[in-house]
Amino acid sequence: MTAGAEPLRIGVLGAARISGRAIVAPARATGHRLVAVAARDRARAEAFATEHGVERVVDSYAELIADPEIEAVYNPLANALHAHWNIAALRAGKHVLTEKPSASNAEEAADVRDVAAKADTIFMEGFHYLFHPLTKRLHELLGSGELGELREVETVVSIPAPAPEDPRWSLDLAGGALMDLGCYSLHAQRMLAPWAGGEPAVVGARGGPREGTGVDEWLDAELAFPSGATGSARCHMAAPELRMSCRITGSRGEATAHNFVLPQQDDRLVIRSRAGTRTETPGGKTSYTYQLEAFAAAVREGAPSPLGAEDALTTMTMIDACYRAAGFAPRPRLRIEG
Repeated sequence: MTAGAEPLRIGVLGAARISGRAIVAPARATGHRLVAVAARDRARAEAFATEHGVERVVDSYAELIADPEIEAVYNPLANALHAHWNIAALRAGKHVLTEKPSASNAEEAADVRDVAAKADTIFMEGFHYLFHPLTKRLHELLGSGELGELREVETVVSIPAPAPEDPRWSLDLAGGALMDLGCYSLHAQRMLAPWAGGEPAVVGARGGPREGTGVDEWLDAELAFPSGATGSARCHMAAPELRMSCRITGSRGEATAHNFVLPQQDDRLVIRSRAGTRTETPGGKTSYTYQLEAFAAAVREGAPSPLGAEDALTTMTMIDACYRAAGFAPRPRLRIEG
């Protein structure tokens, strides 16, 4: 936190497991306040508050959003609940840091974008990897010309299968491998647009369903950049082991990040060029801590954010295009009363 800046007063929607590493630990590291938490089950919220040092518990998401002490809302709810509560928070005048993706489909993401455009607050979609020195170094290698002209990008994000009852396997809750994992693969390739003549387009995709769920267990998408560079974005939610790699190939060399999504677990960057092979380890804080620092800088100092609602809509439009190309329907809108 910038010296002299007032800590953010953050409210947490739900008691999701990811909150521990995505907002609790970063808030503790940066000095921001976790003012309140709400969950569908008050007992869960109370247990979460006790475990993580949240100041108080409120009875509902709506009460948390209306709380005048809370100025920023963190939304780690199931994907299908993102758009509804992001919009509610924005309309209540709150800053929003939402887990990705920001909505269930592009139609919902457009609704979020429209509300965010009218709100005098900050909206950020949680692609935390973008703020880590590892990603910044990958971009520097392209910007410096060391790798030459961008030719090919391969991103792979795969994990062992979650439990059968996990919401990531639910169609109604907007689950699926592409929603949970492949969004990172697509977003990382989108962020290479400055060195590829613009945004990539989906030229083909294929995927496999998870039996009995209606969602994708895996999906591979092929992309094409205006410059002629190509991209392969792969994801798998029932893989033998965790893999989160990004390989960038240029006309003069290539660079491979072993875990671009969670570089705090493995920040190795292997660079191969005509000068030989070397391994860099950018190190640093967790990607989530860098993300919260960037979010706070946007709120407190008006710093620009690369992950606003317009960017979120572009990513969601690409996700829908991948689903259609692979023979899946985009995730449905969940109708929420109240």
